[in-house]
Amino acid sequence: MDKLTKLTTESYNEKSTNLDQMTTREILELMNQEDQAIPTVIQHVIPTIEKVVTAVQIAFQNGGRLFYVGAGTSGRIGLLDAVECPPTFSSSPEHVQAVLAGGEQALMVAVEGAEDDEDLGESDLVQKQVKSSDVVVGIAASGRTPYVKGALRYAQKVGATTVSLTSNRGADISEFADYPIEVVTGPEVLTGSTRLKAATAHKMVLNMISTASMVKVGKVYKNLMVDVNASNFKLRERAKNIVCEATGVPYEEATLVLEETGYTVKPAIVMLLAQVNFNEATLLLDQSNGFVREAVKRSKQ
Repeated sequence: MDKLTKLTTESYNEKSTNLDQMTTREILELMNQEDQAIPTVIQHVIPTIEKVVTAVQIAFQNGGRLFYVGAGTSGRIGLLDAVECPPTFSSSPEHVQAVLAGGEQALMVAVEGAEDDEDLGESDLVQKQVKSSDVVVGIAASGRTPYVKGALRYAQKVGATTVSLTSNRGADISEFADYPIEVVTGPEVLTGSTRLKAATAHKMVLNMISTASMVKVGKVYKNLMVDVNASNFKLRERAKNIVCEATGVPYEEATLVLEETGYTVKPAIVMLLAQVNFNEATLLLDQSNGFVREAVKRSKQ
């Protein structure tokens, strides 16, 4: 029997044996029922995720980067998390990157043979100039994708911190990870379709890693995204609401201060809370490594 058929993610779900005969409501209710197990499964691996967040935090603080590496759905999920970081946290696109088997063209159409090429996984990271200060997260629901394996093997060779994210216990790629995260979500409602529970679980884990890491490097004040990149009308309005929430000033005053800061939220908040000008707020933030709470505290010393 091929090893693939023995994987939990490829096994048969007895609850959906008659999927093709179910009513639409029954299909939806079964899918919803199966999805409810995901947070519980993730709960079991939070201690490992915590270690990963600490590693990413250290990497960010030392000029390192976070890479998500995957093929097919796994690669696209990594890309989804990576591209949301710049608008949410004003981070550089280089800060969090996704590396897909087959490159950008694989976003819409699978590239023949790319995921089966270990050497390609390595060469793609060589091209990214991955180094020891970086963190590389290899994502593969099956836990056996050669492309991801090759990437993780190379990342280990250069001394980068390595993480595997999979949905099978004892996965092949876990062997190449300093921190293996095995989120065992069980058989899919549609047999082998890991874009369902497995992918949902992986999206949740990546959300946790990127968001918690950004909090830990000062991208958040209270629970507000104070490094939001206010690049359009909706985000400028959000910036105003954030300043209002953080400082208690009325909408009009928040607007005036944000216009003065070029819609950069952090100095606007420090200006209002510390009663300082823009240059002083910027200096306080620099001295506080970008942490708003620390900057305000420093202003009162």
